[in-house]
Amino acid sequence: MPATAEPTYSYGTGRRKTSVARVRLTPGDGVLIINSRPPSEYFGRRDLETVVTQPLRVTDTLGRFEATIHVEGGGIAGQAGAVCHGIARALVAADPELRIPLKRAGLLTRDPREKERKKYGLKRARKAPQYTKR
Repeated sequence: MPATAEPTYSYGTGRRKTSVARVRLTPGDGVLIINSRPPSEYFGRRDLETVVTQPLRVTDTLGRFEATIHVEGGGIAGQAGAVCHGIARALVAADPELRIPLKRAGLLTRDPREKERKKYGLKRARKAPQYTKR
């Protein structure tokens, strides 16, 4: 009877606002693929690329893992935050020793800020119509 081989990848789910990122990390040469495209092509903004690679830079694992990422929902900034969170979680699944630097950098905490719903009688979530005396 063959022994069951452990999976050679680690998995992490990241969330930010309404975006959800499913990250699959495998040992490799450091290539990131987001929805079948490289991060520079997918996001198109340098600052969002740095947000995505932040967990890898904090743990000095930039060239050690390659990631296949599927992200959906929200806008590009929320998606970048979700990918960052997912990569951090997948790194902890791959190597529990990396939890301490990721936790110190605040990358394992899910950002709970969401859009507040609009209330009836108001123009937006909190903006009331202008008051007039008469």
